[in-house]
Amino acid sequence: MEIHSQDNSVDRKPYAAGKFYSDNRDTLKSDLVKLFAACKKPSETMNVRAIITPHAGYVFSGKTAASAYSVTSKKGDYKNIFIIGSSHVMAFEGASIYSEGDYVTPLGKAKVNREIASGLKKKYSCFNFPSDAHAQEHSIEVQVPFMQYYYDKMPPIVPIILGTNSVSTIKAIADALKPYFTPDNLFVISSDFSHYPSYNDAIVNDKLTADAIISGNPTVFLSVLQKNELKDTPGLVTSMCGWTSGLTILFLSEGNKDLEYRKIDYSNSGDSPYGNKSEVVGYNAIALVEKKHDQKAEQKSSMVSFTEEEKKELFAIARNSIKSLLFDGKNYTIDESKIPQALKQQFGAFVTLKINGELRGCIGRFVSSDPLYKVVSASAVSSAFEDSRFPSLTKAEYDKVEFEITVLGPMKKINNINEIVLGKHGIYIKKDFRSGTMLPQVPIEYGWTLEEFLGYTSRDKAGLGWDGWKTADIYIYEGVVLEENKK
Repeated sequence: MEIHSQDNSVDRKPYAAGKFYSDNRDTLKSDLVKLFAACKKPSETMNVRAIITPHAGYVFSGKTAASAYSVTSKKGDYKNIFIIGSSHVMAFEGASIYSEGDYVTPLGKAKVNREIASGLKKKYSCFNFPSDAHAQEHSIEVQVPFMQYYYDKMPPIVPIILGTNSVSTIKAIADALKPYFTPDNLFVISSDFSHYPSYNDAIVNDKLTADAIISGNPTVFLSVLQKNELKDTPGLVTSMCGWTSGLTILFLSEGNKDLEYRKIDYSNSGDSPYGNKSEVVGYNAIALVEKKHDQKAEQKSSMVSFTEEEKKELFAIARNSIKSLLFDGKNYTIDESKIPQALKQQFGAFVTLKINGELRGCIGRFVSSDPLYKVVSASAVSSAFEDSRFPSLTKAEYDKVEFEITVLGPMKKINNINEIVLGKHGIYIKKDFRSGTMLPQVPIEYGWTLEEFLGYTSRDKAGLGWDGWKTADIYIYEGVVLEENKK
């Protein structure tokens, strides 16, 4: 542990004051009062682990930023606030943590947790970059007055500037921060979104980027950024100026099923009386929150869980149903007396066949009055011999087949596509006599946005055209994906 005294500390002086926000203490406080009074407030209490909040001039993005902070606990009962921003002024191959002193604004000093900052620099080379990266960087500084005003007790901060565009380095930074990614610390991700498209193009682009973050999947996020870039939207320079900071929190939260991202508010500079609508900057407020556990839902979900022996039995049924027809020319006979009770429940299911990772057949049922083991048997046979996209499976292919079984929960009709969570929900689109579905895992495998998930399902599965979903009935369902453990 380092011991610091005031004699060897060098506080980081304000740079953005008088540029992005007022350098007068009273005026700044008055501005913050107005922003928090006017901002969108949460309708429920949430346990917030992180927020994504803009860092533009307060007259442009201040109200959206206030909305982001408003979802956090006003008591300020966090041990630390980690503020992560991407450098606008210099590039370097890692991250720079300010550890020499405190951060100063017109509202006073924000204490830096120099023990954590120095410790990270000593332990991980990816943090060992010059602190002068902070000197003229506004992305961290503009967040601090919001915290100083809003929280009853201002927690110490850990200010981190990212200078790298390397995905592998960002992953290393996230891994180093993971021990601090706990409920008693808050992570603040400082980033604006689209830069300089038209007003309406910004709304479209910023929604695609926000939806990618809401998915919680880093691969989906990176894919959407690339697709946005390839569209050549007039004036668009970036979809998210702090995309590396956004990627950091996605890596930190990846795989944590107890957390979910929620949109809080959106605006762009064209909404400000000081902006124009021809070239705008977008602002999203997004929160990463702990899920509220619904006991009834959990009980319902627990119905779709299987032991290793039950999974093994399902895959044996799927394999033997195909093998018996393929090699013996007869239906596979199942000894029902040996079937576990869990496999006799009435569930829909799809059986997917792949060879070398490529799709070779996929057919199933959403709902069925038959027990699950019979649905799996019939679906396996249909996937092998009745999928119109492929010829019938051959004997030579049989040993190469990889099996995947998706057991489906009940379907629910929705009226708002924002209810769809990528990776969690499959969708079923129906209009008149046409219908089609894609399973929950498909958009994650292909890195699709929500609009692409709907578009491909509508066009390729339901035959309704790319935009056909807009006038069709849409249903969602959850699925438990079982993968075969082959030896």
